[in-house]
Amino acid sequence: MVALEIFSLAALAMVRLQGYSVRSTANLGDSNMAWQVARNVAVETLSNPTLPTLGETRGEELNGGQNWKWTATTNSTDDSRLVTVEINVVGTGNAALRKARLTIARPVEQ
Repeated sequence: MVALEIFSLAALAMVRLQGYSVRSTANLGDSNMAWQVARNVAVETLSNPTLPTLGETRGEELNGGQNWKWTATTNSTDDSRLVTVEINVVGTGNAALRKARLTIARPVEQ
């Protein structure tokens, strides 16, 4: 009888661990999606022939079945040939806690 109780406690611990593992995997997928959105905004910024305006630009993208809100803040640098663009991405709905932040430097002239 004692052996059965010990076995049931071990089995319960394994079930809890499996549930945690599944939740962690889903969270990791959402975090990766936030980074993908940030990289997409960075590529669009770098490949656009016109210089982004100084200040804040906002947008929203649908990626991976989730809506993602992004903000790109463009600032001048000490080097007049470059501007920095800080990109912040925040998920909505179930992915609201997933965030990504990416900073890039972009040449003024391409």
